[in-house]
Amino acid sequence: MKAVYIKGKEDLEVTDLPVPEPGPGQVRLAVEYVGICGSDLHYYYHGANGTFVVREPLIPGHEMSGHIDLDPQGEWAPGTPVTVHPATFGPDVPGMENLRHLRPGGSYLGSASTWPHTQGAMAEYMLVNRDMVRVLPQGLSTKDAALAEPLGVVLHGINLVGDLTGCSVLVSGSGPIGLLAAFAAKQRGAASVTSSDLLDGPLERAKQVGADAVINLRNEPLPENAFDVVLECSGSPIAAGSALKAVKPSGRVGQIGMLPGDPSQIVLAPLGQKEITWIGSFRFDNEIDDAIALIAAVPEVANVVTHSFPADEARQAFAVAKDSQASGKVLVQLGTPQA
Repeated sequence: MKAVYIKGKEDLEVTDLPVPEPGPGQVRLAVEYVGICGSDLHYYYHGANGTFVVREPLIPGHEMSGHIDLDPQGEWAPGTPVTVHPATFGPDVPGMENLRHLRPGGSYLGSASTWPHTQGAMAEYMLVNRDMVRVLPQGLSTKDAALAEPLGVVLHGINLVGDLTGCSVLVSGSGPIGLLAAFAAKQRGAASVTSSDLLDGPLERAKQVGADAVINLRNEPLPENAFDVVLECSGSPIAAGSALKAVKPSGRVGQIGMLPGDPSQIVLAPLGQKEITWIGSFRFDNEIDDAIALIAAVPEVANVVTHSFPADEARQAFAVAKDSQASGKVLVQLGTPQA
């Protein structure tokens, strides 16, 4: 089978591997689409994602869709369209019964956070535990379903922030996560959504998925004390500081974008002066199920996807995904979608 490996900084190889055989409790999936995430870009262009360094060849990808190839238990027929919850969870910890995604000892597809690394989905076939499988509802294409994981990340962040009904919402950063956040905020009842970015391309895409207004930060600053809620999706310390200024007194800021692991300068005075609630967010638990249902109900979210490349053109796919002016979500296609 064909597989994409990241071996280190700007070192990517498309290679052939044996088709894996499922063990106890496993299912073999035929992969159709894999979305390129920001963490995948970091692994390829920097050889590391934050403190997680590529120490052995890593198959990237945790935003996947495809179909059942082999279920030894016979529950799912070959060809059944699916996506997956990409996490396994560590053992229960007292007080963390409902926080599986934060418990130590878990893993995530396509991640160098574990040793050995947890191999990802950018291969023609992959093995997953049965409880990771999510069967797609009728009518939802596997191409659209590749958005389930990143939308699950967004929905988890919004759930932590709380009710958006009637709120004025700023989405800081209009990359793929920011685009999905603008879409989800409107679906969750926000009265208005404003998207910000440094580039016009992402802002045009934000309008397509529901943003009522956009701000190009190269041309104008964010207004201060203007928004009930800010969903910070860029992961930039400068943007996080700006979010604290832009939110109203007693407002809420959801930090959905992953901030860097090294020391950063952020002006924190507004946090206390305005009694802001600043909420961190990490991956998700069961929100992927809500994401699947939302994509099926509102297929316009597929406008977030701008490019799809075959696996043999993986390097080009990563280059386009890095160019946020030109691209939203970029997919790598591994196999042929089932009819």
